[in-house]
Amino acid sequence: MNVPGRLNTLAFMKCLVGWLRCGAPLLLGLLGGGCLPQGQGQNDEEREPHFLAGKSHLNTMDYPAAVESFERALSLNPKSAAAHFELGCLFAQKVPDPAAAIYHYERFLKLRPDAPNAEWVNQIILACKQELARTVSLGPVSEKQQRDLEKLLEDNKRLSEENRRLTEEAAKWRAYAAAASRAQTNPPARVPQASAANAQPAGGLPAAGTSAPPVVTPSLLAQNSRPPEASNRGAEAGGSVAAAPSGAPPAPARAHVVRARETLASIARQHGVKLEALIAANPKVNPRRLRPGQTLNVPGP
Repeated sequence: MNVPGRLNTLAFMKCLVGWLRCGAPLLLGLLGGGCLPQGQGQNDEEREPHFLAGKSHLNTMDYPAAVESFERALSLNPKSAAAHFELGCLFAQKVPDPAAAIYHYERFLKLRPDAPNAEWVNQIILACKQELARTVSLGPVSEKQQRDLEKLLEDNKRLSEENRRLTEEAAKWRAYAAAASRAQTNPPARVPQASAANAQPAGGLPAAGTSAPPVVTPSLLAQNSRPPEASNRGAEAGGSVAAAPSGAPPAPARAHVVRARETLASIARQHGVKLEALIAANPKVNPRRLRPGQTLNVPGP
């Protein structure tokens, strides 16, 4: 090798040695300072002491302590997706708080959008939102709305009572018409006139110790086939006009104990009654604020 080539090789070797002396500490500093991408970020989150304490509390089923430990882990590292996921599971299942579960699950998905269980987490978020919607009140009721609601309840009660009474009246009239039809089809046997004449003396009076059979007439037939209530009221009015039959006693009410997530509509369907009748039977019950364990009166079908 000639002298110029040897000098170039020596210069390159000196530059390489100098770069290694200066670049090696810089490379180590970058690795130690976290500037390079870390492929084990999830493992680092799960090795955090508070996170490990939370997992230990989960194993002993001390759920409040587990929540506290995972929240401490988040206070040190707000971007800990693992801690958000564990808190979401706790608030969705062990320490029910749908709003908190939704928050932590959504933070988990934001930090790890490509997580393998992302679809399952989205389904849990939807279920928590549905549960939260069922527990949220529709807002305070004003005095005018309360008065309007009470008036509607009274109107429904009055109309339900009138409908019940008319239904019973119609049933009695149908029974009356059926009885009259049967009586006309099979009338009582008439006593032969010859026998009646033989049983009476020439003066037209019944013989001693005997009584003349009554003569069956259409008016007597209608009177005998008339419902008891109509006959009694007709007698009180002089028998000239037959009054309408009176209403029968209402069917006995039943009791229903409200269970979780039940509504007045579902209870009415369960017992086969109309929603208006159920509301009318419970005038002091607020349809928007049913409580589990509350007892309702269920009217007869």
